[in-house]
Amino acid sequence: MSKKTKGFVLWFTGLPSSGKTTISQGVCRVLRNKGLIVKHLDGDVIRRKINKDLSFSKRDRGKNLAIAADLAKSLIKQENIVIASFVSPYQDQRKRIRKKLGNFIEIFVNTPLEICQKRDIKGLYKKAHLGQIKNFTGVSGPYEPPERPEIELKTAQESVKQSVDKVIKYLLNNNYL
Repeated sequence: MSKKTKGFVLWFTGLPSSGKTTISQGVCRVLRNKGLIVKHLDGDVIRRKINKDLSFSKRDRGKNLAIAADLAKSLIKQENIVIASFVSPYQDQRKRIRKKLGNFIEIFVNTPLEICQKRDIKGLYKKAHLGQIKNFTGVSGPYEPPERPEIELKTAQESVKQSVDKVIKYLLNNNYL
């Protein structure tokens, strides 16, 4: 039987290939092993399955994130823990999502651009540098780092396990678990 908890969202933001998905999947595993109900919304999956017609323009990113926020809100109302991993490069869009969802924990996966480019197994940075992808965050599109995230993960200095542990420790210390 799963434990019940008040719903909240862990919103992972950072450059493409910063480690958002890898770390968020690790957090999912830990929480599910504790018997908690966890739903994972991943930017790549949402874009591929629901919003494949959207570009990387600020307007289309806003549409993509609004749909993700609506999904997260409905899951939070059902007392789920929602883990969302989206580049979400604009501060104003993240602020709107925070306001809409309420129980929102912003996690900044702070990884230098050079490391993200080395980790890029999909070749998206290369395509962006060649002009094949317009408005790509970190190349031809901006990334506005969070001003005051609840959690900052520095993946150039922390292992995946250390980053996951840091998130779990925050949740325990702040009575989310």
